[in-house]
Amino acid sequence: MLKIEKHHTHYLLRTSHTPETLSLDWFNLIYWQQHNAVVTSKQGRAAAWFVRYTPHNIAVLKHYWRGGLIGKVLKDQYLYTGLKRTRVYQELDLLNQLANLGLPVPTPLGARVSVSAGIYRADILTDAVAGAQSLCERLQSAPLPVRDWQQVASTLARFHQAGAYHDDLNCNNILFDKSGEVYLIDFDKGALRTPETAWQQANIDRLARSLKKEASRSAQFFCSESDWQTCLDAYQDAMTKKPV
Repeated sequence: MLKIEKHHTHYLLRTSHTPETLSLDWFNLIYWQQHNAVVTSKQGRAAAWFVRYTPHNIAVLKHYWRGGLIGKVLKDQYLYTGLKRTRVYQELDLLNQLANLGLPVPTPLGARVSVSAGIYRADILTDAVAGAQSLCERLQSAPLPVRDWQQVASTLARFHQAGAYHDDLNCNNILFDKSGEVYLIDFDKGALRTPETAWQQANIDRLARSLKKEASRSAQFFCSESDWQTCLDAYQDAMTKKPV
């Protein structure tokens, strides 16, 4: 369960992993800029800011933006029908549950929901994955060793066995940390479901499509049919074993 704090038109959401010092200021980029704590940023639709909140910890600050045609008009505005129905509440709550299950996701630090005239805007803050490099980035630079494909596969199996559904499983949402461990990120519209082959296979198929898409638009992309088969074989093998 998330802890909810009301501050006028803002809600501050805390998880079981939230630092005591978290405040609404943490969701304002200007606050971090004034403290010279902005490390870097990632631009594009999935824009994010990396901020140093302790001498040894970096967080990722993301604002919720709409996509598609409606996003050209409403941009970051969503109809407010209750706090627990907001996308940010549901994603933060899911991340909190997954982290408590010991699954490799970014540690959820907190979120802010701002409500006005029946409309809400939202921001989420998570720990950055140390030395993160996406599966896509790795495949653009060099072939992936068999053990890394197996690591990706076994990690996906762990999530699926736990019933963790990812709504947009693609090669940009699979990260390797500096020690080679695999993480999944971006659980917007995700959920905990009863483990079933249908949605699990749909997840795998979506990942396969994303690999083909990236291969078609990258100058070089090291993902062969045999590489993908290695991943599939390792996934099927991991799914037959009892969760650790």
